[in-house]
Amino acid sequence: MSRFISDRVADLSQSPIRAMTQRCHELGGVNLGQGICDTPPPPEVLAGIEPAVRAGHNAYTRYDGIDRLRQALAGKLQRDNGIQADPDTEIVVTQGSTGAFVATINALLNPGDRVILLEPYYGYHLNTLKVAGLEPVFVPLERDTMALDVAAIEAQAVGARAIVLNTPGNPSGRVFSRAETAALADLCQRHDLLCITDEIYEYFLFDGHRHISMATLPGMWERTVTMGGYSKTFSITGWRMGYLAAPAHLAEPIGLVNDLYYVCTPSIVQHAVADAIEQLNADFYRQLAADHQLRRDRFCTALERSGLTPRVPEGAYYVLADCRVLGQSTAQAAAMVLLERAGVAGVPGSAFWHDDSGEHWIRFCFGKDDATLDQAMQNLEQAQL
Repeated sequence: MSRFISDRVADLSQSPIRAMTQRCHELGGVNLGQGICDTPPPPEVLAGIEPAVRAGHNAYTRYDGIDRLRQALAGKLQRDNGIQADPDTEIVVTQGSTGAFVATINALLNPGDRVILLEPYYGYHLNTLKVAGLEPVFVPLERDTMALDVAAIEAQAVGARAIVLNTPGNPSGRVFSRAETAALADLCQRHDLLCITDEIYEYFLFDGHRHISMATLPGMWERTVTMGGYSKTFSITGWRMGYLAAPAHLAEPIGLVNDLYYVCTPSIVQHAVADAIEQLNADFYRQLAADHQLRRDRFCTALERSGLTPRVPEGAYYVLADCRVLGQSTAQAAAMVLLERAGVAGVPGSAFWHDDSGEHWIRFCFGKDDATLDQAMQNLEQAQL
């Protein structure tokens, strides 16, 4: 039956993130692999679900989202990102930020187009590009600092159609500086690149770092698709609540593809999220960052004590830790040894690089409730790695 399988998915396999989750479940371990984000959603989000159901919001919505949500997103984008997007023509509500990415690359790029992907990358970005028939061009961040290597990007820009930028980064934890984003903006304009930005972790910022949306830099609005969502911010990863903002000439075809693939994001979810955006003020987002910085600090200290030296992240809620203390030749083997010895699941770093650069890293998610994180830290301490 293999002759019926597309060449584009012939080498596709289950995400290592999902695979580690399954193995962790089988062994009864603590799952710090998948970014499920099991902290409780804000009450303002939960409170909006039942009224939306009772109000009869059961039918399809506009393919680009209900009016009230698009209005709320326009206000948020202007307030928090400095992006002025017309809610009627320049915002599309999507099935998570992953759905935004799928719709964007299928609407704006052609099979065979070269797309620059920074390493370490988010695995779903890579595999979605492959299934769409696009050619990923890998450009590593600087090895020690994970800074943006503009010269390396420049070397690959000729003949490329687009670049994918993830900041704050998963799994790197990098928050790219204004100088880095300005240099990238200049490069995009000189090489006529479309810039696709994944900004899903924009509110998870530590140590005074500030998030900069590429679309706000001079000359970038017309060539940037800004993707975001509330799956992480509101701890509703299973609700699939994403969106994108782009100039009308890009948003329209993206919206049409979004309609084709997904029809619309669930209606009651849209209403509940609109409620929460309207009700929650800046204090909520500041506290979100502060709480996760405390989690980061506690967990990175535990990793350091166990010999798994962390690269302390500037944003998002993941940390890469050096796993060479485990004495394994591959990150996959190291992650399995850690799960078996300490009962803590992480994701092999090989899931985020196309070569062997990730073989001494394991990625952990610290976006967890305190009880889960405490158990993981206790396990690491008792395991004596």
